[in-house]
Amino acid sequence: MSFPPCPNCQSEYVYQDQAHLICPECAHEWNPDEIAQDDALNVKDANGTLLAEGDKVTLVKDLKVKGSSLVLKIGTKAIIRRIVEGKDHQLDCKVDKAGEMMVTAAFVKKA
Repeated sequence: MSFPPCPNCQSEYVYQDQAHLICPECAHEWNPDEIAQDDALNVKDANGTLLAEGDKVTLVKDLKVKGSSLVLKIGTKAIIRRIVEGKDHQLDCKVDKAGEMMVTAAFVKKA
């Protein structure tokens, strides 16, 4: 049988003990059924609050829009349409008076 690598240290020497998988290198134990549910993206705002699709957020700093002379001011409201994987921009938002755009989660707070 082949088990997934340890989510903690990526070791391939994982073994099963009843319903849990155990890593002998770092002693991490986990339930593989719970890991499948945790694969959803966890994105946090500037205050560390977990964000979800449909949340209303406000900007915590003035942001210049790339390719435009538009500047989004502090306090501008937005609604999160979807959360995507990405280093630069994690939130696909509909921003008031600016339309749809990608925003970095570190520049918003949950309203």
